[in-house]
Amino acid sequence: MTNLFPTVQVLQHSDHKVELQLGINPEIAYFDGHFPQAPVLAGVTQLHWVVEYCKQHFSQLAEVVSVEVLKFQVMIRPHDSLTLLLELNGESTTQFSYFKQQQKVASGRLKWALKGDA
Repeated sequence: MTNLFPTVQVLQHSDHKVELQLGINPEIAYFDGHFPQAPVLAGVTQLHWVVEYCKQHFSQLAEVVSVEVLKFQVMIRPHDSLTLLLELNGESTTQFSYFKQQQKVASGRLKWALKGDA
């Protein structure tokens, strides 16, 4: 079976805020070919994880409408341990930040369509 996600531990969970501890396993398939001599986790993968975890923890969210203020500041490598903070602001906006040892490594904001919206 292909490994596409990190190991996850929920550190904090409320209606509007989720904090996850992520263990970045070197076996994650997204490292294959990106790059063989110095593997890094692509930004598109980081964004994909945010979308999936937001859908898991904020059940009213359906699909991403837009991505705003997206920043990738520090490379994520195999064996890194990260904290992912997801915050629901209002009904349909989430902010996310990845941290490695209290240093922000990536962040952004997602606007969502809600379940049941036409």
